[in-house]
Amino acid sequence: MFEEKKQILKMVEENKITAEEGLSLLNTLEENEEVEDIDQNTPKWLKIRVIEPDKDTKVNVNVPISLVNIGMKMSHKFVPELKDAGLDENDLKEILEAIKDGAQGKIVDIESENGEKVEIIVE
Repeated sequence: MFEEKKQILKMVEENKITAEEGLSLLNTLEENEEVEDIDQNTPKWLKIRVIEPDKDTKVNVNVPISLVNIGMKMSHKFVPELKDAGLDENDLKEILEAIKDGAQGKIVDIESENGEKVEIIVE
């Protein structure tokens, strides 16, 4: 949990999220830790990657699974490329349901007309 807290604080420091959003994420993380007993086989990260053709990764977002509800809600704010690639809020709700149902590995792999690629991975 230390790494997750550190990542949230870094996002606040880089002005990617407000202090209030950071506090909300930290509180949610602590609440989830009290409720869940995570075993070794449970996925721990939701990874969202947007890759431009012939370039390195354009967007690389890693969200702890314990914060996936908040992360999915905030994803359109931080990764507008998801909408550009054709993923709307209903799609994100379906992805969230798949994660809750135990989906793991690459669960989304979309390539747009301009060759931009979006991947969502549960690890």
